[in-house]
Amino acid sequence: MRSEWTSYKIGEIFELVNGYAFKSGDFISSGIPVLKIKNVKPNNVVLDDLSYVSVEVASRRNDKAIRRGDILITMSGNRFDGSKDTWVGKVAYFDISGHYMLNQRVGVLRPREGVVIDRKCAAYFLSSDDYQKLFISIATSSGGQANLSPAQIRGEQLHLPPIEEQARISELLGGLDDRITLLRETNATLEAIAQALFKSWFVDFDPVHAKAEGRQPEGMDATTAALFPDSFEESELGLVPKGWAVKPVGDAVDCLGGGTPDTKEASYWEPAEHCWTTPKDLSGLQSPVLLRTERQLSSLGLAKVSSGLLPTGTLLLSSRAPIGYLAIAQMPVAVNQGYIAIPRGGELSPLYMLFWCRQNMEGIKGRANGSTFMEISKKAFRPIPALVPAVDVLNAFADIAEQLFERLIENERQAQTLTQLRDTLLPRLISGQLRLPEAEALVAEAV
Repeated sequence: MRSEWTSYKIGEIFELVNGYAFKSGDFISSGIPVLKIKNVKPNNVVLDDLSYVSVEVASRRNDKAIRRGDILITMSGNRFDGSKDTWVGKVAYFDISGHYMLNQRVGVLRPREGVVIDRKCAAYFLSSDDYQKLFISIATSSGGQANLSPAQIRGEQLHLPPIEEQARISELLGGLDDRITLLRETNATLEAIAQALFKSWFVDFDPVHAKAEGRQPEGMDATTAALFPDSFEESELGLVPKGWAVKPVGDAVDCLGGGTPDTKEASYWEPAEHCWTTPKDLSGLQSPVLLRTERQLSSLGLAKVSSGLLPTGTLLLSSRAPIGYLAIAQMPVAVNQGYIAIPRGGELSPLYMLFWCRQNMEGIKGRANGSTFMEISKKAFRPIPALVPAVDVLNAFADIAEQLFERLIENERQAQTLTQLRDTLLPRLISGQLRLPEAEALVAEAV
């Protein structure tokens, strides 16, 4: 901490508001959203899988309404399991408009009256690895779960620079977050466009219906339209475009599994030469692109994985714990036993299969079984009937979808680079190893 910085107890500058233990009967299908522990990610609030209460129930607990500019902190979670998403003490700045309620074991930090502080800067500091590790270390355990009490949080120190520097740090890191958000939103749009095209061509058969009715397929040039038939025929999947085949998916693509070399045998893991993935690598992905893995194998370890090193462009489908994570590897990779891997070379490309799996996920999960956890085996996956369109139609789809996906991959690379820069700058700013002008210069170079 530099000499011009000031150290405070968190409780000296912040009030801590506890969430409310809504009863299960309070929750309804729509209404006022309630933020739970699962909605608070490290330095991020996600509005997926929300719970809701009625306006009447929410009005009785106005003191538990979240305000824009609040700092959220999770007060229960795991001490450490390899995933930051499940840690106790996750901190995120709430910069969302609208009426939201606070569920139990999520707390809100609000500056006390008269305290002048940049809330976003404080949130960045409290979300840094140093503070995350601090919160984990002071949490108490109960029933296998780590818990933070209000007193524990309020008693810890927060070191802050003068308010002018707080504002500059907030602007600097916030600019990076805004850029990351824009890239991720663009990727969501690109992915939605490709999925909509897949559904139109290969699920709803819009071009075939148009031609059968004597119409020009909407938004399609004549050359592409000529690739589609103008009638249907019966199949085990019902009516499908004439001339297109239906066959077990395992006949149209290779379905490979993997394994885990003995984790106690150091020679299988050192030197770390080859990327090796488990479904955990896919759990936090914002886009269906795998750019790096948590662990690597040595060549000796790789020899213990029957499927070996799979090529760049392989589709990875998590087959258990849970079923349904999807990503296309952007480097050669070995896989553990929790995957069905689909490399290039089949009648249906990995990119086509990405959207096919999304479209058919309910049916895939329906073939799973297991006592400890549900799993879809390769044996159960391979017989699933799949539509195999004409080669020229598949190539036309690839011409469009691959361009979209290449943009998505580049955006995701940029987003991960900027995320890494933000996460590198923050602890160095907090510790005083890096001055703000130096950090601003590094960000200017990156963007």
